[in-house]
Amino acid sequence: MRVVIVTESFPPDVNGVAHCALQTARHLVDRGHHPLVVAPAPAPGTGPDPDAPCQVVRVPSLPLPGYPQVRIALPSRRLAAALVAHRPDVVHLAGPFVLGVRGMAAAARLGIPAVAVYQTDLAGYARIYMGAGEAAAWRRIRSVHAAADRTLAPSSAARNALQEHGVPRVALWPRGVDTVRFRPDRRDEALRRALAPNGERIVGYVGRLAPEKHVELLSGVCGLPGVRVVVVGDGPSRGQLTEALPGAVFLGRRTGGELARIFASLDLFVHTGPYETFCQTVQEAMAGGVPVVAPAAGGPLDLVAHGRTGLLVPPRDATAVREAVRALAADPARRAAYGAAARASVEGRTWAAVGDQLLDHYDQVLAARRTVVAA
Repeated sequence: MRVVIVTESFPPDVNGVAHCALQTARHLVDRGHHPLVVAPAPAPGTGPDPDAPCQVVRVPSLPLPGYPQVRIALPSRRLAAALVAHRPDVVHLAGPFVLGVRGMAAAARLGIPAVAVYQTDLAGYARIYMGAGEAAAWRRIRSVHAAADRTLAPSSAARNALQEHGVPRVALWPRGVDTVRFRPDRRDEALRRALAPNGERIVGYVGRLAPEKHVELLSGVCGLPGVRVVVVGDGPSRGQLTEALPGAVFLGRRTGGELARIFASLDLFVHTGPYETFCQTVQEAMAGGVPVVAPAAGGPLDLVAHGRTGLLVPPRDATAVREAVRALAADPARRAAYGAAARASVEGRTWAAVGDQLLDHYDQVLAARRTVVAA
């Protein structure tokens, strides 16, 4: 099968869309298929990911004003030319917003089936960054995804939201996790001593530092006795967060084996963002055998079994976050039980397993197109 993956982000970018697009390309190659990736060019001076499993066509881009880590693709003939040259059986649109919309239009002109992967809560971001515009964001989402042969939602909450807002042909496709890289035996006692020299319980957050993540909700956790907060990631909110989280350790961006070592060395992982369509870092923490505290909203509802692998708390409730951390920090037996159950719950969610599910979606879309043509 020949596939063009049109993605709004790709490594060296570090975010959920980029990671999922990379894993999709790898799986297609592993299964003997022929992918091509089309993505915005990275910032000047940063080369493409050397581990890309296939050819990557880069489209000129500019940084998003106020958030330079995000690149927005400029109009370019490279996208349509790539589709014509590659002759794909299906076009895979990863988080379509700007480049993906153009990819959808090009696929329609060429009569190529398109599968759109919903990954970003644009309506939630509209509330955060514009104070309004949620209805307009849903109109754009609906118009983009209605043109696809199938939309794949990463969680039950995302699927339900899409269907409630009139998006047709929605199916569930979750995300995988690297259970070989992220595992409990990566725990590093030397790292733990460096982060918490007085033997504190280590409570970690991993992710972008941006307003929609509400990392400031950890402020109360910083005041708990015997607890050390560790923040991994970067973004436009880092400056404010260093002031809002006194005593927290900020490690900046970490990837690969180093990130896996940090995850496994935590006593507890806390995610604070209420707008997650999936929440990959929750899965990675669970694969590392770490119990999770997360908001009872969006993707974490599918991932965290409350009272078995972690605790779900009301979204945007700093007191609830602090009290959940307080309870688990004081109960090592409960943390150990939750961590073991967390690891067991994700062992079947490998990228190979969910990649095969994606291939089934492709096959169903192609079969449906053949049926329409035959009729």
